[in-house]
Amino acid sequence: MAHAYTPGLKVTRATIVKKERRLPLPGDVLVKKGDRVKAEDIVARTELPGNVQPINVAGLLSIPPEDVPAVMLKKEGDQVKKGEPIAQSKSFFGLFKSNVTAPVDGYIENISNVTGQVILREPPIPVEINAYIDGEVVNIIEKEGVVVQTKASFVQGIFGIGGERIGVIHALAKNPDEEVTEDRITEDMKGKIIIGGSFVTAEALRKAARVGACGIVVGGIDDKNLKEFLGYDIGVAITGNEQKGITLVVTEGF
Repeated sequence: MAHAYTPGLKVTRATIVKKERRLPLPGDVLVKKGDRVKAEDIVARTELPGNVQPINVAGLLSIPPEDVPAVMLKKEGDQVKKGEPIAQSKSFFGLFKSNVTAPVDGYIENISNVTGQVILREPPIPVEINAYIDGEVVNIIEKEGVVVQTKASFVQGIFGIGGERIGVIHALAKNPDEEVTEDRITEDMKGKIIIGGSFVTAEALRKAARVGACGIVVGGIDDKNLKEFLGYDIGVAITGNEQKGITLVVTEGF
């Protein structure tokens, strides 16, 4: 990978930071304008629709689609548990029974006498968003989220992997040319965001993740070290969803 550096990135000792925290779907805002919040505080929540499980009842019971409503043991809107019978057909004067069971927990959303399918909807998926920063709620986005404001130092990175992290800052490097190596990572860095110097190694990243550090902020990383840590070449891509147990922010490049 070629060297990368973008001039003009912001580094500010003191500024006003505003963070918009917005739900992916309309939901409930749990705070009001003027409230003081901590970074970990949940400020809004919603529920995403559960996954859909189509069940071909007509095919499984070898019956015409129009007969499906008559063999259903559950009606639309009924809750079901995984393994619970939802439909049953009888044959040979009722001596033999064939059952269709629910593949997952959920509820019956639709019964079709045209396709012969039953649509089972899994339970909704709860989604919560936190304030992300300590500060004051300065604006409410109705049914969607909030804007939180605080005074802070602001350092903008050029590249990063991993998602949002909250932790106590641990200044490891005293000089900007210091490297973050494995031997400098200690157990007391659990829950901390480590501020390094010029460079971090793959071994240091692995150990930091192992001891439970939240993140590392450094000037740069070698492309080979990044690939070694991730297990693959990231190339040119949108990052932030890597599941490596730690977040890395690079402020200058490779």
